[in-house]
Amino acid sequence: MTYDPKPIDTSKVQIPEEILELGERLAEHAHDIYCRQRLAEGWRYGPERNDATKENPTLVPYRELPESEKEYDRQVVMGTLKAIIALGYRIERI
Repeated sequence: MTYDPKPIDTSKVQIPEEILELGERLAEHAHDIYCRQRLAEGWRYGPERNDATKENPTLVPYRELPESEKEYDRQVVMGTLKAIIALGYRIERI
């Protein structure tokens, strides 16, 4: 069996300017959740990823991540925000 991913079509979705700041905050939040989970599983900071010793260089505060790692989190979050909008939901601050 071959997996054929079919993500929600978000190609026409434009993220409103006021949502971009939310996206950055959610990217930081996603990183914090990831770190909390890894630390609970016994992982710790290490200069290189090593699955055998459970060391990972990304177990640092979001602000200390390399830009490439931040960009990964941003892309995941922005994809999710676009999917929410594509599904007909509205995101607004109250």
